[in-house]
Amino acid sequence: MSRHEIPGKKMAYQKVNADQRAPGHSQYLDNDDLQATALDLEWDMEKELEEPGFDQFQLDSAENQNLENPETADLNLDSIQPATSPKGRFQRLQEESDYVTRYTRSVPKSNPCNFCRLLKILCTAIILFIFGILIGYYALKKCPSNATSSAMLDLQLYQEILQTIQAEDIKKSFRNLVQLYKSEDDTEISKKIKTHWTSLGLEEVQFVNYSVLLHLAGPSASSVILGSSGQCFRPNGQPCSEEARTHSSQDLLYSYAAYSAKGTLEAEVIDVGYGNADDLKRIQKMKNTTNQIALLKLGKLPLLYKLSLLEKAGFGGVLLYIDPCDLPKTANLSHDTFMVSLNPGGDPSTPGYPSVDGSFRQNRSNLTSLLVQPISASLAEKLISSPNSRTKNGVCSPLELPDNDERIVNMQVQTVTKFKTVTNVVGYLKGLTSPDRYIIVGSHHHTIYGPYGQEWASSTAIITAFIRALMLRVKKGWRPDRTIVFCSWGGTAFGNIGSYEWGEDFKKVLQRNVVAYVSLHSPIRGNSSLHSMASPSLRQLVIEKNHFNCSRRAKCQETNVSSVQIQGDADYFINHLGVPTVQFAFEDIKALEGPSFLSEALFPKRATKIEEMDPFFNLHETITKLSGEVILQIANEPVLPFNALDVALEVQNSLKGDQPNTQLLALASRLRESAELFQSDEMRPANDPKERIPLRVRMLNDILQDMEKNFLVQQVPPGFYRNILYHLDEKTSQFSILLEAQERCKLLASNETLQEALSEVLNSINSAQVYFKAGLDVFESVLVGKN
Repeated sequence: MSRHEIPGKKMAYQKVNADQRAPGHSQYLDNDDLQATALDLEWDMEKELEEPGFDQFQLDSAENQNLENPETADLNLDSIQPATSPKGRFQRLQEESDYVTRYTRSVPKSNPCNFCRLLKILCTAIILFIFGILIGYYALKKCPSNATSSAMLDLQLYQEILQTIQAEDIKKSFRNLVQLYKSEDDTEISKKIKTHWTSLGLEEVQFVNYSVLLHLAGPSASSVILGSSGQCFRPNGQPCSEEARTHSSQDLLYSYAAYSAKGTLEAEVIDVGYGNADDLKRIQKMKNTTNQIALLKLGKLPLLYKLSLLEKAGFGGVLLYIDPCDLPKTANLSHDTFMVSLNPGGDPSTPGYPSVDGSFRQNRSNLTSLLVQPISASLAEKLISSPNSRTKNGVCSPLELPDNDERIVNMQVQTVTKFKTVTNVVGYLKGLTSPDRYIIVGSHHHTIYGPYGQEWASSTAIITAFIRALMLRVKKGWRPDRTIVFCSWGGTAFGNIGSYEWGEDFKKVLQRNVVAYVSLHSPIRGNSSLHSMASPSLRQLVIEKNHFNCSRRAKCQETNVSSVQIQGDADYFINHLGVPTVQFAFEDIKALEGPSFLSEALFPKRATKIEEMDPFFNLHETITKLSGEVILQIANEPVLPFNALDVALEVQNSLKGDQPNTQLLALASRLRESAELFQSDEMRPANDPKERIPLRVRMLNDILQDMEKNFLVQQVPPGFYRNILYHLDEKTSQFSILLEAQERCKLLASNETLQEALSEVLNSINSAQVYFKAGLDVFESVLVGKN
């Protein structure tokens, strides 16, 4: 398939007769018809037996029933009169004294044999009744319900598929992949992945290429010169005069901020801490920040947001570092350099539209006016003149430049911009009954122009292991109900360029068809704790999988499943398509407890580092099986395993705070009521095979699939998610845009920003409440129409 063909054409919807009955045929309606037929027969028999004196008979019981059920009070019961009496039909006939004279038929004479005959019939009936009860009891005991048996069969199928995933196979695949990063041609790795996936049997594996603007490292490393001594240092703290150590030369080239301004700046260094609103407010009272150099710590807030505040404050340059106190003790990164990207997503030359042939290219060589240079912690210590040992009594002292000290620094940033080709590898496993509904599974591969960290090899080895296990079952004749799309993205390090361009290219198709996104980005970041990220609608499913599949090494806690901002290619699907997303990863406990957003730094990890964290690749196997079971369940369950009520509960929890907004709380309460009604009235029956109707299941899944789209807002601060259901980190539960607006009020005298944020949240909650209510109305209209 060529790149211009849309996935919808390749995965055209195939009509499948899941039910041979006429459309909309309902067993509820069948039951009503049977009851009405029985009622008519009973009425005809009664008319034959009634005497004329009872023509005007009205039932007290019918009136009482009408009073007890006011919802049916409008019904006209005169036209439907049950032919029964309080004493019973046949008892009433026997009590009539002139019963015999009223009818021409004679009463049968008494016969002694009749009693014996009736007794035999009664005994036979009792024996047959008891025998029937025993048969039914043992039959039900041995044969589970359809729902239970179906669920058990699915679970057994999933386990059979996942059992073929072995750690040793993942290890071999990982080692084969890391040998390819030395290739000078970026397409070499992409070709290897495509060939491997095709050999496993995956359908329609193809390249999707885009020519994009990349911001690359310069011919030589950037430098920082201390004004007081004139000493020159490289970003890792090494003197410029010394020969590069082994591997250092390559590392230094990738110590830069992609899409930063370039040039030279000599100015005073001002320590701004983490660069939040409080830090800037304090500093601006003491010093003139115009065209000065900020010494900034990474973490706690999105880097793009902090740079936007520094830019507005008038700074001209930024030296960016990670405080050693924020890292796990086992991480010795004092002399390590890193790369960051200042690109919010996609090709900067085509913002908001795909980089296809003929597209207009904007001139955006840099995305900020600031000169930004990442430096190691050891160089930050030299700038601050801090002693090497900053740990006393087991307590780490953060790096800090005294306010009254003055440091003059000359910083030089050298980078180049070039148009390069970024390649995505995309393969399909078409669904059997709903091929027009996609579950996207995303990993990423190495881009030769970027840093050569090895987490991409873990990501690619895991997705390949799952494809291998899945295709073994497909070769035996099985297929999932929905289509699974496997993607290996290119250009991730520069701002998720490959996934953004593909998403923008096929946006209309993806908006309609994508059900969920499963991210495999950087799955092994540590080895002490399993960290699960999930959209609110998928949280219950992920918690269930954690309970059943957690590794013995992992500390699996329910509180460890959260909806927080993450790095990687899931960004476009979360923030532009509103797609429910899930991601599993192993982390260090210290990293989870420390500041958020440290993962924005891309360190050049080597293969040996990954294998040190997971020498037997058991953690890789766990991630593969956890992700695989979630993929299988979403792709194969008749009703999508999404929880509407959890979305409403997340909204209510996000409004808790010191000064809750009563209007928002009232609206959130109505949203919860609608979600509860939707879940009980529509989702519960649909999950029972006896009550399941294909047409209504399809309508239900469409509602579940799109419900998170209501929480996409138009305007957010740089680096913040447009999907407000996701928090900045696990330590905050409030809506991130509200927290930021409150912080912004500290810098500005006006509260206009806060009012705008409140309006965005209010409109999102109202949209979701209307969405659920409209869904209920549609289901009710369909049911009434069938009646």
